[in-house]
Amino acid sequence: MKAQRVRETFLQYFADRGHKVVRSSPLLPKDDPTILFTNAGMNQFKSLFLGLEKRSYKRAATVQKCMRVSGKHNDLETVGRTAKHHTFFEMLGNFSFGDYFKREAVGFAWELVTGVFGLPADRLYATVYLDDDEAFRIWADEVGVPKKRIFRYGKKDNFWAMGDTGPCGPCSELHYDLGEDIEPGDPFALIEKGSDRFLELWNLVFMEFDQDEKGVLRPLPSPSIDTGMGLERMAAVVQGKRSNFDTDLFAPLIESASELAKREYPAGDEGDVSIRIIADHIRAVTFLICDGVTPANDGRGYVLRRLIRRACRQGNLIGIDRPFLYGLVGRVGDIMKDAYPELLVSVEYISKVCLSEEERFSFTLSSGLRYFDQVVRETRDQGGAVLPGDKIFKLYDTFGFPLDLSQELAREKSLTVDEPGFGRELEEQKQRARLSWKGDAKRKEKLAYEVFKDLKVRSRVHEAGALMDIRVTGLLKDGRRTEVLRAGETGEVILEETPFYAEAGGQVGDTGSLKGARFSAIVENAFYIMPEIVAHGVKVLSGEAREGDRVDAAADLVRRQAISNNHTATHLLHAALRQVLGDHVKQAGSLVAPTRLRFDFTHFAALSREELKRVEEIVNEKVRADIPLETRTTSIEEGIREGAMAIFEEKYGESVRVVGIGDFSKELCGGVHVHATGEIGVFKILSETSVASGMRRIEAVTGEGAYLYIRELEDLVSGLEKGLGVSRKDLPTRVDKLLSRAEELERENRGLRKKMAAGTGAERSSVDGRTAVKTTVKGVNVHVQRIDGLTIAELRDMADSLKQKMASGVVVLGAAGPDKAFVVVSVTKDLTVRIQACALIKEIAPVIGGGGGGRPDFAQSGGSRIGELDNALGLIPGLVERLAI
Repeated sequence: MKAQRVRETFLQYFADRGHKVVRSSPLLPKDDPTILFTNAGMNQFKSLFLGLEKRSYKRAATVQKCMRVSGKHNDLETVGRTAKHHTFFEMLGNFSFGDYFKREAVGFAWELVTGVFGLPADRLYATVYLDDDEAFRIWADEVGVPKKRIFRYGKKDNFWAMGDTGPCGPCSELHYDLGEDIEPGDPFALIEKGSDRFLELWNLVFMEFDQDEKGVLRPLPSPSIDTGMGLERMAAVVQGKRSNFDTDLFAPLIESASELAKREYPAGDEGDVSIRIIADHIRAVTFLICDGVTPANDGRGYVLRRLIRRACRQGNLIGIDRPFLYGLVGRVGDIMKDAYPELLVSVEYISKVCLSEEERFSFTLSSGLRYFDQVVRETRDQGGAVLPGDKIFKLYDTFGFPLDLSQELAREKSLTVDEPGFGRELEEQKQRARLSWKGDAKRKEKLAYEVFKDLKVRSRVHEAGALMDIRVTGLLKDGRRTEVLRAGETGEVILEETPFYAEAGGQVGDTGSLKGARFSAIVENAFYIMPEIVAHGVKVLSGEAREGDRVDAAADLVRRQAISNNHTATHLLHAALRQVLGDHVKQAGSLVAPTRLRFDFTHFAALSREELKRVEEIVNEKVRADIPLETRTTSIEEGIREGAMAIFEEKYGESVRVVGIGDFSKELCGGVHVHATGEIGVFKILSETSVASGMRRIEAVTGEGAYLYIRELEDLVSGLEKGLGVSRKDLPTRVDKLLSRAEELERENRGLRKKMAAGTGAERSSVDGRTAVKTTVKGVNVHVQRIDGLTIAELRDMADSLKQKMASGVVVLGAAGPDKAFVVVSVTKDLTVRIQACALIKEIAPVIGGGGGGRPDFAQSGGSRIGELDNALGLIPGLVERLAI
């Protein structure tokens, strides 16, 4: 049975038993700051378990994409070394939201595993929580599992929680015995220690509690069921394999990686581990990039970068000395296309992002490894076995080595890493936390709203801009429920129904007013505090607002029209980009405000001038066509079948709104839009920039905003005509002549400055009269000099010239310009293992108020603190002494 058949069989079994088949949510969890990635099938149902959301179904089944590479559930270090652990995997799950409980969950699991998948009952073992007598009795008395094959374990093994906070409860697991020849012994002890002989197939969680940040367990509104079965593990069993890596999900990737390394698999050595890590990581990399993650130095992007670089390193270990991961992306697409057809249209884009990161890493890997070997030698010479945290941080900061790569390299040398020391360096040097998640604070904020979870606010956004005589059902001040909001105070008001659009999907919330018999207030924003409950951020102008008051609520319709223009324009822009650049383009974020729109999308290169012009032309063609918009509400499955685009960053409910613009665009969207595209007036792109590797951003204006921008350009051109004394059509020629003359004068000036600077052999600058500092620090020749009046390019040329003359050493030159100070650092190749130019520049750049970067042999910086230039240059001898160990 192929893996795709396992997926289909599982979903069909539960569909036949009244379960709603729900599509996988993205790997990027929406509205859940407590986790970095989706790590279980239940993540998308968390609000249902907590009673914060209601849906039309009480039973569901999914095949969920999952990642376990961070936090409590982190399988990274075991990947490749066991037969059953992965970073990316698929979880088959069935769920009950207050419908059935233990008896039915256990019965379904046993029937599916033995009766449908045909696993022999005598090779299955059940485990239960230590004091869960009910589950033990069901397995023994109702299912018929011999009591000697039902084991009780404690909280560590049989009590499941998604994280430090959230839904949790006792669980029961099904384990499959792969054969005594793998490891003989007592099954109870072998299961407890995680022996490869026993495969945990299915975990049935009896969800009864919600755990808060203090560890307190609170009963959930109604007992529920959350189960998870690893697709990869079940595929291995039904395909008669003892390792997940031998199934059809991994075998083609194993084969391709082995061919690249020109080696057999399995060969019975450490190279087999490298092959398995590569096969695992390329799956994770492919799905992360497809879901919108790009390499970065923090958060999700850092995890992606770690995975790519870790896989690259494994490739190096088995003899692959060139970028190769990007070539495996297509194989992943072929393997997974039946379940995830969206991969195929994104293969080219994913490959390019992967290749870019591989090339970036290979550039720094060789010099980084030389530095690592130096640190190892120094540590061993001093009799140590722990690599210093500051040295490991230098590998991270200068050479781009993730901490886990340094740890892995250290293990290969039978050494460890000073991780606390690394953490201190990171905090001090970067002045920020390594991760950008503030989950606890956001959770506490959400807890303040849970008193309103039984309310339901009817949204009338698409029907009316104002509603009369609406009841106030809740008030909050400073995050706490309150009885009254007085004049001058700010807070949040909850209404029984609202005409205000609540901030969502990148669109800003409505503003407007509330007016009642006892108070009046301006509405400054509207936002969801939980599904189906909208809060209105208000400032009370007069009187006192109390629960039970009746008010007239009115949105600012002029502002909403401007927002509508920009929102519909983002849909047109999205479709135009896909038409011009290709179907790999996906929305990766947006801002829809009344004054402008911002649209982030996946694409690997900057758009050419011609591409931007064509995109703008297409959008304006559709605007002039005055195409009526069509909207309707349907199920998400039906919407997707109709071809509507779903945005990976969004979380959709059961019912979705499909917004269609003729046959040009169709998206799932709950925002406000124009009635016909002609209302937009005109669309004008302001800029196109890079956001991150593989991600671009377009900012644009429409309607009145576009008119004002065009008028501003007109005023600018008219001013140039007047100032240069030529007509509009002659402006390009006139500007070209002026530029040519300016370049000619600059060349002459540059030549004069070089002659002046070189006049005294750089012992003393005739430009500003400052003497060069020439010294030797720990055997390293150091030349430091300030030469005002030179440009950064001239400083570079002079530094190179001085470096060539000294043969071995460090050259640091500074110059003060009219409004900026410049510093260049040049290091001869023989010293770059000990002293990197980029490390020196990072130390002195902040002194002059700048950033900086470069290569180990050359780096530069510029900053606005001209008066600090001498202080910055004065630091160099001491820094060289510290680094030249």
